[in-house]
Amino acid sequence: MYDRATALVVVDVQNDFADPAGSLYVWGAGEIFPVLNRELVRASAAEATIAYTQDWHPEVTPHFRTWPMHCVRGTWGARFHPSLLRVQGATVILKGTRGEDGYSGFSYVDPASGRTGKTALENVLRRRGVARVVVAGLATDYCVKHTALDALAARFEVMVLDDAVRAVDLKPGDGMRAIDEIARRGGEIVSSAGFHRLPHELGAS
Repeated sequence: MYDRATALVVVDVQNDFADPAGSLYVWGAGEIFPVLNRELVRASAAEATIAYTQDWHPEVTPHFRTWPMHCVRGTWGARFHPSLLRVQGATVILKGTRGEDGYSGFSYVDPASGRTGKTALENVLRRRGVARVVVAGLATDYCVKHTALDALAARFEVMVLDDAVRAVDLKPGDGMRAIDEIARRGGEIVSSAGFHRLPHELGAS
């Protein structure tokens, strides 16, 4: 269940990932919308914190040496998919804005210098008294995984909704390996239905 000590972090549900015409379409991404939008309604009703992450790359970036051009700021591909419910007042965390690798909603890496830094997300959650982070979105084996692992490293309780994520699977099984790694590091992998049956003990803050 959601409460004021819980945050729902929706990762990169953007046209380039979630639409079949996108440059890095994640197969099956459209299947997550009914689940994800239902969770957004529930989280909003419970006054949980909601944060969306959004790739927002410049046109020229070393990041595109690894990946095809995608989610260039201001373009159709970078926009949130129109099927995604947008909750008024939710936090939006832009990633990769200066050309850095921004797989996680919590951190980034400069591909040239290797320097790491933090986004605003952790501070937002701390200010709001969040102790539990629920992660959903795209893609399981990249931005979902890194967001969940960073949340664990920051000592949040972490849950990934397995029916509200989909994987790239560049190599077959990458998605499952990502899920296994999150679980090994202490995250909990649950269905949306299972999440609402869990006996959470964190009270509203």
